[in-house]
Amino acid sequence: MNSNHLLLEEPIRMASILEPSKPSFFPAMTKIVGTLGPKSRTVEIISGCLKAGMSVARFDFSWGDNEFHQETLENLKIAVKSTKKLCAIMLDTGGPELQIVNKTEHPISLEADTKVILTPDQDKQATSNLLPINFHGLSKAVKKGDTIFIGQYLFSGNETTSVWLEVSELSGEDVVCLIKNSAALSGPLYTLHVSQIRIDLPTLTDKDKEVISTWGVRNNIDFLSLSYTRHAEDIRHARAFLSKLGELNQTQIFAKIENIEGLTHFDEILKEADGIILSRGILGIDLPPEKVFLFQKAAVYKCNMVGKPAVVNRVVDSMTDNLRPTRAEATDVANAVLDGSDAIILGAETLRGLYPVETVSTVGKICAEAEKVFNQDLYFKKTVKYVGEPMTHLESIASSAVRAAIKVKASVIICFTSSGRAARLIAKYRPTMPVISVVIPRLKTNQIRWTFSGAFEARQSLIIRGLFPMLADPRHPCQNLVNSLENSPFLKIEPLIPRLIQCSDLWWTSPRGTFRK
Repeated sequence: MNSNHLLLEEPIRMASILEPSKPSFFPAMTKIVGTLGPKSRTVEIISGCLKAGMSVARFDFSWGDNEFHQETLENLKIAVKSTKKLCAIMLDTGGPELQIVNKTEHPISLEADTKVILTPDQDKQATSNLLPINFHGLSKAVKKGDTIFIGQYLFSGNETTSVWLEVSELSGEDVVCLIKNSAALSGPLYTLHVSQIRIDLPTLTDKDKEVISTWGVRNNIDFLSLSYTRHAEDIRHARAFLSKLGELNQTQIFAKIENIEGLTHFDEILKEADGIILSRGILGIDLPPEKVFLFQKAAVYKCNMVGKPAVVNRVVDSMTDNLRPTRAEATDVANAVLDGSDAIILGAETLRGLYPVETVSTVGKICAEAEKVFNQDLYFKKTVKYVGEPMTHLESIASSAVRAAIKVKASVIICFTSSGRAARLIAKYRPTMPVISVVIPRLKTNQIRWTFSGAFEARQSLIIRGLFPMLADPRHPCQNLVNSLENSPFLKIEPLIPRLIQCSDLWWTSPRGTFRK
């Protein structure tokens, strides 16, 4: 075990807690996904987020148009070039999200124990007594006594910015509700969620398809976050749609589990998806509070065992308006890391928060500290047991490389790969040291022009815990790549070479020898 890492069973010296954290060349192993928006779209702010540890930029299309997001993305490209920090692009679909439309954008005050009407007539103006919604079938989906939640950024736990309604009467297409708590709603759009009720709308809406086929194709998105994934068929449908859009057939699809229906079909969804996003905000309303952590632990474990990224959101909501997280939020981030999460999503905290750079930095520091006490030994044994025997050749190489790296106290593992699969398998076993994934480009043609692959594979590693990608120079033959790495101005690894584990699809070497299939 690396001396910088402890087991949770080992006593932690109280004095060590007061010692300042030591600077490291590599950021936290756990990746950070930052949502870019009104407060985080300038080159300066994005550059700060990249330097602080953001490795994936999320573009939330539940609001904003293509032009707005394109301007933000152009600033991201400038920031990436100036900081020399790689960053992947995630498109988050709006999905079948129900919304209240407030065209005037004036704040709306709702008083407890009064009634409000939800109507599908969007021509009407939103008031304290009437709220227009973007769905005509609500009155058919709900019944008297059902619970409805409304808020601009729902489910933050702040009762002053979200409201709880109880259906009291159905009148044609209108739904009359009793307001259970006083709240002030501000902004043009408020999310509406009906607890544990299925809304008969497609997961991938026509609007989502239009955004993907225009903005998504133009920008070669690396990840598609499929909001409100409810069945494995939702993933298959989205993948079939992407396969018709040129290079987007390489885009990875992350299923966003947001309701009871998605939780019920979790296992079949996991088989089809490339990764899972645990949307604890909305799901936290459908589930009793005491059950949310159980879902997180069970879902993350399942993702870990099959080697697919698990991403957690809604961790430091209070940092939207404050410079420091609450104690509970800081502990929540740490527990997500200890559970085995690959990445943390920052939503409103960076989208509209006052301190986007500081938020990324703070979450990164918490992740780094939690990783020091992650029980890698127990995790490794559980993963090997789950995989079982006989292992595939790649699985055997990956697990053996990690075991050897820990035994010799290696500082880094370097993996040469063309598809990224070998590097992902190594990262699956959660080595205590970073894994540098050197993606070797492959020459391909569409009968019209020749191009090199590899950029997608490199960027898609940016959401996997402990994996740090590099795109190799295609002019170098494979046997000279180690020499080029040693002389790379990007990675100063000369001091690490005596404690270096090299691995590829066919072989792995350590200071004690070379092993092949």
